[in-house]
Amino acid sequence: MTSTVPGKSGAGAAHPEHLGHVIFIAAAAAMGGFLFGYDSAVINGTVEAIRSRYDIGSAALAQVIAIALIGCAIGAATAGRIADRIGRIRCMQISAVLFTISAVGSSLPFALYDLAFWRVIGGFAIGMASVIGPAYIAEVAPPAYRGRLGSFQQAAIVVGIAVSQLVNWGILNAADGDQRGQLMGLEAWQVMLGVMVIPAVLYGLLSFAIPESPRFLISAGRDKRAREVLKEVEGDRIDLDARVAEIEHAMKSEHKSTFKDLLGGSFFFKPIVWIGIGLSVFQQFVGINVAFYYSSTLWQSVGVDPTDSFFYSFTTSIINIIGTVIAMIFVDRIGRRPLALIGSVGMVVGLGFEAWAFSFDLVDGKLPATQGWIALIAAHVFVLFFALSWGVVVWVFLGEMFPNRIRAAALGVAASAQWIANWAITASFPSLADWNLSATYVIYTVFAALSIPFVLKYVKETKGKTLEEMG
Repeated sequence: MTSTVPGKSGAGAAHPEHLGHVIFIAAAAAMGGFLFGYDSAVINGTVEAIRSRYDIGSAALAQVIAIALIGCAIGAATAGRIADRIGRIRCMQISAVLFTISAVGSSLPFALYDLAFWRVIGGFAIGMASVIGPAYIAEVAPPAYRGRLGSFQQAAIVVGIAVSQLVNWGILNAADGDQRGQLMGLEAWQVMLGVMVIPAVLYGLLSFAIPESPRFLISAGRDKRAREVLKEVEGDRIDLDARVAEIEHAMKSEHKSTFKDLLGGSFFFKPIVWIGIGLSVFQQFVGINVAFYYSSTLWQSVGVDPTDSFFYSFTTSIINIIGTVIAMIFVDRIGRRPLALIGSVGMVVGLGFEAWAFSFDLVDGKLPATQGWIALIAAHVFVLFFALSWGVVVWVFLGEMFPNRIRAAALGVAASAQWIANWAITASFPSLADWNLSATYVIYTVFAALSIPFVLKYVKETKGKTLEEMG
């Protein structure tokens, strides 16, 4: 008799014969993360040009930069239901089309509100991709590799950030160091935004080269195709009948997850949903995106030459990639929770030193030499520890931690919370920095410290479990 007991199909120990193909599938799905990273960093190279072009202050500038995150929150909140109705792959394709349209519109704005509108459209696309990427990878990846393959999402984000900054640097040099310099009949900052068309189109093309999630296929009654995909990604060593039965067993009493399914418990949502929201909020409230949205402007504000500020921003991206690779190596070896705790401690140290360094008065427009170097090193330490921990494990957790019956909807809410938290930090930083830059970093340090007891008390390890074992 075929077993229908979760975890009995041998999936946890599956080693696919064509691991390279599985890696390709995960990498293609993670292109949505690349778009997120690229968009996050590309705006970094346009901040001062937008301020100059439209003659706006810090508060208005922050809203234009952060408004894309509102679109991200809406896209993330709706992606789960869309994916359950039409499939994960169709969601990716819609996201790619919207992002392509946004890139073209953002590069050719005729007014500030026009630019803001196109950024919202792009945000919606990225929000969708941010939900579908981790969910799809978690559903397709063999449990033995799921942590490492799930970390592709963050790897794609950090590579997107680095590539964007490198492209921005190249465009800036081609425009003789002037963000408003003329290139191809446009200002340099417009070209920076327009180049986003390339990864958007690539994402769309790759979505045609990967299979639909076996869980969606089974839910749609396409069992034969689901078996083919399971064989393709988990290999011949597993019992395919048992795997299909295992998934069907988990889905038997399920219906399409909706917002209503998340309700319950003492505080509106079920406890597991609040834990997902908490992970998302802490990931953003440590201030990580300040390092990518405003890094060039930040370094210039403490006396670093504009050209050098772009260089320091790029070195931060390299550190980000190194940290992500470390996380990818260890996420399935030592687990998600230990990495999160190690990262939290490291972030507290890095942010604390940044807060200390920025508490000193500027001398001739620059920090004192010692404090300047400490600020630079501490910023890189902070990014390193974030990348090797929270940058990766939050995406892995969100793809794994929710029971099947609420996974899509819960992931949408948690990702939406992440975008709202991202917006809050991004929109508030310029005004907070104008008020007191050191105190701003103290706030981020406090949130990094609070993440430690949060993980210890509420977050359970998901390493090595099948998705069907999550409840």
